[in-house]
Formats: sequence, structure tokens, C-alpha cells
Amino acid sequence: MAAITAGMVKELRDKTGAGMMDCKAALSATDGNMEAAVDWLRAKGLSKAAKKAGRVAAEGLVAVAVRGNSGVVVEVNSETDFVARNLEFQALARTIADVSLERGGDVEALAAHHYPGGGTVADAIANAIATIGENMTLRRVAQVSVSAGVIGSYVHGAVTDGLGKIGVIVGLETSGQGEELATIGRQVAMHIAASNPVALDLASVDPAVLEREKGILAEKNAGKPEHVLAKIVESGMKSYAKEYCLLEQTYIHDGSKSVSQVLKEAEGKVGGPIKITGFARFALGEGIEKEEQDFAAEVAAAGGTAG
Repeated sequence: MAAITAGMVKELRDKTGAGMMDCKAALSATDGNMEAAVDWLRAKGLSKAAKKAGRVAAEGLVAVAVRGNSGVVVEVNSETDFVARNLEFQALARTIADVSLERGGDVEALAAHHYPGGGTVADAIANAIATIGENMTLRRVAQVSVSAGVIGSYVHGAVTDGLGKIGVIVGLETSGQGEELATIGRQVAMHIAASNPVALDLASVDPAVLEREKGILAEKNAGKPEHVLAKIVESGMKSYAKEYCLLEQTYIHDGSKSVSQVLKEAEGKVGGPIKITGFARFALGEGIEKEEQDFAAEVAAAGGTAG
């Protein structure tokens, strides 16, 4: 069997506009024959999907799924908000999240994983594109697990159970138990949705980000003695942590306490120490550059007066 190289995959992708995983599958199925691979994609209906691939998909749904001690959050994009209300699209997003509970937090591996009913997750998305008529993408996935404790979750702007505009999962590792634990998990997830922390604590922030923040503080206070500047930077890092780090943020449900203080107080209620193992927050379409349209020009064009 012919070895499938990255260059071959890129060439086929350039020819067809189909997804990378689909191109790799086509080349594997046709023993590296480029023309046969193009035909394979057409036969699978993926060439039809590829025609839509250039259109910006910044709407859609964020799906959250929790099973036992593991939770996932997945973003599946479409072109319009209208599709998010389509029952077929909702079923697709929910099923992909369920599959991700088994496959983990890697997009490429998830796209290549078996989809219930046959084919792969990538196949299911391609079929939905052909049926619904909009470009769709599996954009990202994240997973959080605990060995003991609870996975707190929250969906904001929900269109139905587990599907909405913002999805959050957070892992609370603890030997404690009780209904109070589940309540705390959900409340912390709600806090994350509202406060959008960048990291758990200062030590978890990207070092490059911290260096940039320190550099800005140093530039603002240029000319001051070194010992004074060091205190200013130290104070600035504490302020940064209170604004952007989950454990130091002011708890949205009680403005007199930080998240870490709330968790410490909750330990007595649940019967054991509580540690956050990780969290993930996806807001639909964040970071996607949407096409801006001149509305007046659009109306004029529709009326045949553009010129």
C-alpha cells in the first residue's frame, strides 16, 4: 500500500477543498491515487460539502456532556443561528459530545472516531452539510476528569438540555460526598461562565503572558528605583490574579469572598478537601473573524442597483 504523505493530503485538499481527515481517508482508500481520491470524495458527497467550506461558520452550538467522573465541552459551528434550532443539528452536536466522552479532547482523533449508525464523526458532519445546506465545522473539544468527586457543568443561553451559547465544565476532586458537592460544582461552573478566567491560578498562566504584563507595568513606571518597581510589579501580579485567575476571582454568588475561600468553607459541608483539577469554557464563535457586510450595498445589490 502506498505511503500517504502530508504533501499528498495537502494537494488533495487544495484540489477539492475537503477536510484534512477526509482527504487522508480518500487517499488511503484509493492507495494514493489522486484522481481516484477525488472521485472517492465526490462519491461520498464530500465534494458538495467542500463547496461550502469557504463560508464562515461562526454560529452553531456548544455542547456539554458529563458521564461519571468525566465531562466534555464541544463546539460545533454552522453559518447561521437558525441552524442551531434545527433538531438534526442539535442531535449531531449532542451525539458528538457523547462520542467525545469516549475519545477525549483531541479534535482530529474525535473527527476520525466511529459515529453511531456508521462512518466517522467527520462523515456525519459532511452528511449534515449536504442535508442542511450550510457549512459546518467541528471546531474544538476539551475534557476534564476527576478520580473522585464531581464534574460541575453549566450551559448559558441553552436552546435545549446541554446545548447553548456558552458551555463550562469544571472538575472538583474530593473524597467528600453529598448533594452539596453537586451544587457547588454547578455554582463554580456558573462563575466560570460569567467571569471567564484564563487560568486556575497565577502559576498556571502562560509565562509569556505574565512577562508581557510585567513589561507593561515596568514601562509605565520607568525611572523608579528598582526596589519600588519590584513592589509595583508584585502588586500588579496580585491584581492580575484577582481579575483573571479562577481561585483568586471574586465569587459571583458572594462578592465578599474569593472562589478559593468558598471552596475552603465548603470542605466542611462535603466532608473532605476540595481541589479543582481543571476547567474548560467555550463561548460560541469566540475568536472567529466574521465577515462584515455593507448592509446598504447588500440591499442595493439585491435590487439590481449596485454599480
